[in-house]
Amino acid sequence: MKRVHLFVSGRVQGVYFRQGMKEAAEKNNVRGWVRNLPDQRVEAVLEGEESNVDAVVDWSHFGPAGAVVDDLKIIVEDDPEDFSGFEILF
Repeated sequence: MKRVHLFVSGRVQGVYFRQGMKEAAEKNNVRGWVRNLPDQRVEAVLEGEESNVDAVVDWSHFGPAGAVVDDLKIIVEDDPEDFSGFEILF
């Protein structure tokens, strides 16, 4: 089980980044959440099998069409919360 906390900056709001991440997470059986931050970044917590989480992190380096990722901060965390699915928080 792997858990990471992401902070994505660049042009990542208003380009369906959260929806794209939800789709990538569900495709890879990754649980957690994603949300927009007031400072125009996107924050996410991903949890699942290491290779599956890594696939969503790889997607996060680019995001959907229209996104421009300038920086991706990845924090590996130790305590899984055992999320039941993946959701977009508002």
